[in-house]
Amino acid sequence: MTERYTSTNDLPGTLPIFPLSGALLLPRGVLPLNIFEPRYVSMVDAALRSGDRLIGMIQPHTVGAADASASPAIHDVGCAGRITGFNETDDGRILMTLTGICRFRVTQELDAMTPFRQVKADYSPFANDLEAGSGELDVSRTELLDVVRRYLDANSLQADWDAIEQSSNEALVNSLSMISPFGPQEKQAMLEADSLEQRNQILIALAEMALAQTQADDDATLQ
Repeated sequence: MTERYTSTNDLPGTLPIFPLSGALLLPRGVLPLNIFEPRYVSMVDAALRSGDRLIGMIQPHTVGAADASASPAIHDVGCAGRITGFNETDDGRILMTLTGICRFRVTQELDAMTPFRQVKADYSPFANDLEAGSGELDVSRTELLDVVRRYLDANSLQADWDAIEQSSNEALVNSLSMISPFGPQEKQAMLEADSLEQRNQILIALAEMALAQTQADDDATLQ
Protein backbone atom coordinates (compact mmCIF):
# COMPACT_ATOMS: atom_id res chain seq x y z
CA MET A 1 0.00 0.00 0.00
CA THR A 2 2.79 2.44 0.82
CA GLU A 3 4.34 1.70 -2.59
CA ARG A 4 2.03 4.27 -4.17
CA TYR A 5 3.72 6.94 -2.02
CA THR A 6 7.36 7.32 -3.04
CA SER A 7 8.04 10.34 -0.83
CA THR A 8 6.31 12.45 1.79
CA ASN A 9 5.61 14.98 -0.98
CA ASP A 10 3.01 12.52 -2.30
CA LEU A 11 0.95 12.92 0.87
CA PRO A 12 -1.60 15.71 1.38
CA GLY A 13 -0.59 18.65 3.56
CA THR A 14 -4.07 18.79 5.11
CA LEU A 15 -5.65 15.81 6.85
CA PRO A 16 -9.03 15.16 8.43
CA ILE A 17 -8.41 13.62 11.83
CA PHE A 18 -10.20 10.99 13.86
CA PRO A 19 -9.28 11.43 17.55
CA LEU A 20 -9.72 8.07 19.25
CA SER A 21 -8.23 7.17 22.61
CA GLY A 22 -6.42 3.83 22.75
CA ALA A 23 -6.40 3.30 18.99
CA LEU A 24 -2.98 2.71 17.44
CA LEU A 25 -2.32 2.72 13.71
CA LEU A 26 1.19 2.08 12.39
CA PRO A 27 2.61 2.00 8.85
CA ARG A 28 1.32 -1.02 6.93
CA GLY A 29 -0.82 -2.00 9.90
CA VAL A 30 -4.53 -2.64 9.42
CA LEU A 31 -7.11 -1.06 11.73
CA PRO A 32 -10.83 -1.94 11.52
CA LEU A 33 -13.19 0.84 12.58
CA ASN A 34 -16.91 1.17 13.23
CA ILE A 35 -17.93 4.72 12.30
CA PHE A 36 -21.31 5.88 13.61
CA GLU A 37 -21.06 9.53 14.74
CA PRO A 38 -22.49 11.77 11.98
CA ARG A 39 -19.42 14.04 11.91
CA TYR A 40 -17.13 11.08 11.30
CA VAL A 41 -19.46 9.56 8.72
CA SER A 42 -19.12 12.93 6.96
CA MET A 43 -15.35 12.69 7.35
CA VAL A 44 -15.27 9.29 5.64
CA ASP A 45 -17.52 10.55 2.85
CA ALA A 46 -15.21 13.54 2.31
CA ALA A 47 -12.09 11.35 2.31
CA LEU A 48 -13.63 9.04 -0.29
CA ARG A 49 -14.68 11.97 -2.47
CA SER A 50 -11.23 13.56 -2.27
CA GLY A 51 -9.59 10.63 -4.03
CA ASP A 52 -6.64 10.25 -1.64
CA ARG A 53 -8.86 8.42 0.90
CA LEU A 54 -6.55 9.42 3.77
CA ILE A 55 -7.55 9.99 7.39
CA GLY A 56 -5.30 10.88 10.30
CA MET A 57 -5.69 8.66 13.36
CA ILE A 58 -4.64 10.55 16.47
CA GLN A 59 -5.17 10.24 20.20
CA PRO A 60 -6.74 12.90 22.42
CA HIS A 61 -4.91 13.82 25.60
CA THR A 62 -8.04 13.21 27.66
CA VAL A 63 -8.87 9.62 28.53
CA GLY A 64 -12.34 8.30 29.24
CA ALA A 65 -15.84 9.55 28.56
CA ALA A 66 -16.03 13.02 27.09
CA ASP A 67 -18.68 15.35 25.77
CA ALA A 68 -19.36 14.23 22.20
CA SER A 69 -19.49 17.86 21.12
CA ALA A 70 -16.11 18.70 22.67
CA SER A 71 -12.84 19.07 20.79
CA PRO A 72 -10.27 17.68 23.21
CA ALA A 73 -6.61 18.57 22.92
CA ILE A 74 -4.78 16.07 20.76
CA HIS A 75 -1.28 14.64 20.75
CA ASP A 76 1.26 16.09 18.37
CA VAL A 77 1.87 12.83 16.50
CA GLY A 78 -0.62 10.63 14.66
CA CYS A 79 -0.60 8.24 11.69
CA ALA A 80 -2.22 8.74 8.31
CA GLY A 81 -4.20 5.77 7.05
CA ARG A 82 -5.78 5.04 3.70
CA ILE A 83 -9.31 3.67 3.51
CA THR A 84 -8.76 0.26 1.93
CA GLY A 85 -12.18 -1.22 2.58
CA PHE A 86 -15.59 0.00 3.67
CA ASN A 87 -19.18 -1.09 3.91
CA GLU A 88 -22.22 0.99 4.82
CA THR A 89 -24.77 -0.71 7.06
CA ASP A 90 -28.55 -0.33 6.88
CA ASP A 91 -28.51 1.81 10.03
CA GLY A 92 -26.06 4.32 8.55
CA ARG A 93 -22.84 3.11 10.16
CA ILE A 94 -19.66 2.62 8.16
CA LEU A 95 -17.51 -0.43 8.76
CA MET A 96 -14.13 0.37 7.29
CA THR A 97 -10.51 -0.66 7.26
CA LEU A 98 -7.61 1.77 7.46
CA THR A 99 -4.15 0.74 6.31
CA GLY A 100 -1.35 2.75 7.89
CA ILE A 101 0.76 4.84 5.53
CA CYS A 102 2.96 7.29 7.42
CA ARG A 103 3.11 9.02 10.78
CA PHE A 104 2.79 12.79 10.90
CA ARG A 105 3.34 15.69 13.26
CA VAL A 106 0.56 18.25 13.66
CA THR A 107 1.87 21.71 12.82
CA GLN A 108 -1.49 23.49 13.02
CA GLU A 109 -5.14 22.72 13.58
CA LEU A 110 -7.27 24.45 10.99
CA ASP A 111 -10.35 26.53 11.69
CA ALA A 112 -12.35 24.21 9.45
CA MET A 113 -15.95 24.70 8.40
CA THR A 114 -16.45 20.94 8.26
CA PRO A 115 -18.08 19.04 11.15
CA PHE A 116 -14.85 17.07 11.57
CA ARG A 117 -11.45 18.46 12.56
CA GLN A 118 -8.59 19.04 10.13
CA VAL A 119 -4.89 19.66 10.64
CA LYS A 120 -1.78 20.65 8.75
CA ALA A 121 0.45 17.58 8.74
CA ASP A 122 4.23 17.34 8.51
CA TYR A 123 5.38 13.85 7.47
CA SER A 124 9.06 14.68 6.99
CA PRO A 125 10.25 13.47 10.45
CA PHE A 126 8.85 10.03 9.57
CA ALA A 127 9.94 9.65 5.94
CA ASN A 128 11.35 6.19 6.71
CA ASP A 129 7.77 4.99 7.31
CA LEU A 130 7.36 4.82 3.54
CA GLU A 131 10.17 2.26 3.32
CA ALA A 132 8.79 -1.19 4.09
CA GLY A 133 10.96 -3.09 6.53
CA SER A 134 13.03 -0.10 7.63
CA GLY A 135 15.01 -1.09 10.74
CA GLU A 136 14.03 -4.76 10.65
CA LEU A 137 17.58 -6.05 10.96
CA ASP A 138 17.97 -4.35 14.35
CA VAL A 139 14.93 -5.98 15.94
CA SER A 140 15.52 -8.33 18.89
CA ARG A 141 13.05 -10.90 17.60
CA THR A 142 14.02 -13.73 19.96
CA GLU A 143 13.59 -11.48 22.98
CA LEU A 144 10.15 -10.40 21.77
CA LEU A 145 8.95 -13.94 21.05
CA ASP A 146 10.13 -15.07 24.48
CA VAL A 147 8.10 -12.46 26.32
CA VAL A 148 5.08 -13.05 24.07
CA ARG A 149 5.12 -16.77 24.91
CA ARG A 150 5.35 -16.05 28.63
CA TYR A 151 2.62 -13.40 28.45
CA LEU A 152 0.24 -15.72 26.58
CA ASP A 153 0.93 -18.61 28.98
CA ALA A 154 0.38 -16.40 32.03
CA ASN A 155 -2.97 -15.27 30.67
CA SER A 156 -4.05 -18.67 29.29
CA LEU A 157 -4.17 -17.30 25.75
CA GLN A 158 -3.52 -19.04 22.45
CA ALA A 159 -1.78 -17.76 19.32
CA ASP A 160 -1.18 -18.92 15.76
CA TRP A 161 2.54 -19.58 16.12
CA ASP A 162 2.92 -20.66 12.50
CA ALA A 163 1.70 -17.24 11.39
CA ILE A 164 3.88 -15.51 13.98
CA GLU A 165 7.00 -17.36 12.88
CA GLN A 166 6.34 -16.45 9.24
CA SER A 167 5.80 -12.74 9.99
CA SER A 168 8.47 -10.23 9.12
CA ASN A 169 10.03 -8.33 12.01
CA GLU A 170 8.16 -5.18 11.04
CA ALA A 171 4.80 -6.93 10.79
CA LEU A 172 5.39 -8.75 14.07
CA VAL A 173 6.37 -5.70 16.12
CA ASN A 174 3.75 -3.40 14.64
CA SER A 175 0.85 -5.84 14.75
CA LEU A 176 1.61 -6.82 18.36
CA SER A 177 1.88 -3.14 19.29
CA MET A 178 -1.48 -2.37 17.69
CA ILE A 179 -3.38 -5.25 19.34
CA SER A 180 -1.64 -4.99 22.70
CA PRO A 181 -3.90 -4.38 25.73
CA PHE A 182 -1.90 -1.44 27.03
CA GLY A 183 -3.30 2.03 27.70
CA PRO A 184 -3.40 5.19 25.58
CA GLN A 185 -0.16 6.67 26.91
CA GLU A 186 1.69 3.42 26.28
CA LYS A 187 0.21 3.24 22.78
CA GLN A 188 1.35 6.81 22.14
CA ALA A 189 4.88 5.93 23.24
CA MET A 190 4.94 3.04 20.79
CA LEU A 191 3.63 5.30 18.02
CA GLU A 192 6.32 7.92 18.61
CA ALA A 193 9.21 5.43 18.88
CA ASP A 194 12.22 6.58 16.86
CA SER A 195 12.86 3.14 15.39
CA LEU A 196 11.29 -0.27 15.02
CA GLU A 197 13.66 -1.68 17.66
CA GLN A 198 12.79 1.10 20.09
CA ARG A 199 9.11 0.24 19.63
CA ASN A 200 10.02 -3.41 20.16
CA GLN A 201 11.82 -2.61 23.41
CA ILE A 202 8.87 -0.55 24.67
CA LEU A 203 6.55 -3.45 23.89
CA ILE A 204 8.85 -5.91 25.67
CA ALA A 205 9.15 -3.66 28.73
CA LEU A 206 5.38 -3.24 28.97
CA ALA A 207 4.82 -6.98 28.67
CA GLU A 208 7.45 -7.65 31.35
CA MET A 209 5.75 -5.19 33.71
CA ALA A 210 2.38 -6.82 33.07
CA LEU A 211 3.90 -10.24 33.78
CA ALA A 212 5.43 -8.98 37.02
CA GLN A 213 2.07 -7.58 38.09
CA THR A 214 0.33 -10.87 37.27
CA GLN A 215 2.91 -12.74 39.37
CA ALA A 216 2.48 -10.31 42.27
CA ASP A 217 -1.31 -10.72 42.12
CA ASP A 218 -0.94 -14.51 42.09
CA ASP A 219 1.41 -14.40 45.08
CA ALA A 220 -1.01 -12.17 47.01
CA THR A 221 -3.87 -14.57 46.30
CA LEU A 222 -1.87 -17.52 47.66
CA GLN A 223 -0.96 -15.76 50.91
